[in-house]
Amino acid sequence: MKMVIDMRKKKIFLNNSLLFVVAGLILGTTSCNRQEAPQAPPPPKVTVSQPVMRELIEWDEYTGRIEAVDSVEVRARVNGYLESIHFKDGQIVKKGDLLFVIDPRPYQADLDSAKAALKLAKARLELAKNDLARAKKLLSARAISEEEADTRSSDERVAQATVEQSEAAIEAAKLNVEYTQVTAPITGRISRKLVTEGNLINGGTGGTLLTTIVSLDPIYCYAEADEQSYLKYIRLAREGARPSSREVRNPAYLALSDETGFPHKGYIDFVDNQMDPNTGTMTGRAVFPNPDLTLTPGLFARLRIPGSGKYNAILLPDESIGSDQSQRFVLVVNDKDIVEYRKVIVGPVINGFRVISEGVKPEDWVIVNGVQRAIPGAKVAPQKKEIHPQNENFLEPDLTPSQANSDTGE
Repeated sequence: MKMVIDMRKKKIFLNNSLLFVVAGLILGTTSCNRQEAPQAPPPPKVTVSQPVMRELIEWDEYTGRIEAVDSVEVRARVNGYLESIHFKDGQIVKKGDLLFVIDPRPYQADLDSAKAALKLAKARLELAKNDLARAKKLLSARAISEEEADTRSSDERVAQATVEQSEAAIEAAKLNVEYTQVTAPITGRISRKLVTEGNLINGGTGGTLLTTIVSLDPIYCYAEADEQSYLKYIRLAREGARPSSREVRNPAYLALSDETGFPHKGYIDFVDNQMDPNTGTMTGRAVFPNPDLTLTPGLFARLRIPGSGKYNAILLPDESIGSDQSQRFVLVVNDKDIVEYRKVIVGPVINGFRVISEGVKPEDWVIVNGVQRAIPGAKVAPQKKEIHPQNENFLEPDLTPSQANSDTGE
């Protein structure tokens, strides 16, 4: 009996010991779990900056075509055989340079004949004057009739007219001799010769085309503005924000297809008097100096002209602006370091900075780096940084093509 009781006590002791061990394991596990519980992550670091305030001009860009100020078709003015050519194809010629020589001998012969005719006419005039002088003396002595005296006077006037006619014939013959030497009417680059030596040349109206010459410095660039742009310019001129290009020389900048920026500066010197009803555009023209002859007639170019008057604008780096379907937005950090979502209305990109028309104030701190880590309504660790544009000139265009063609968000 005693042995059974002892066995029961041992069993109870073992069960109690097992319970203590299990309880200890549970408490140890719970303690470990409490020590390994993860802590809340710190707020993400972001870079914030205040917008840049600058005086600027918005620029409108068009595709233009370059044309020569002067373009001349060199044609013969007299008939004859082409005797010689005095230029190389494609060279620069100056006004008055000799280009072609047409056989002058027939026209020199005509000139010599006209000179001889003038001498004969002058001799006859001198004889008629002497006859008239004698007739007047005889008439005063009543040795001849008045009718005969009138005849002598008429002969003198005919002889005088013949002299004048001969002098005019000489001038015409001289012109024909001069026309046998075809000279450059303007300074510019000449094309190739279209007729070679020995060919018969036709002169006068519709004469043989010999070559062409185009002037190069200065040079024109023509462009067409659509109706909405033209109406915008009228409104700006009426409000005094941007003067009319018909009244002042508004600046214009030009770039060729392989050029970065707009290195050529000129001015607008002409706006047409009516819209083209077929295309709905208004033609304008700018003139540019071309001392190095880089701008060649026929090339296409990018033309940039003022699209607004000067005004103070709020600017942000373009990469700090996000897109939410058709809506543009920025993330602003308030004084409690909480991210706020701001809808903005944007303008064009100028020098890598986007114009902000509405939605941001100069005193706001906008996230410019780390936008992907920021969540509206969440807290962040902002690091303030001042923005310094590389190009401080916002009044002249120097955009690369990719910037100039970027979305305006309007």
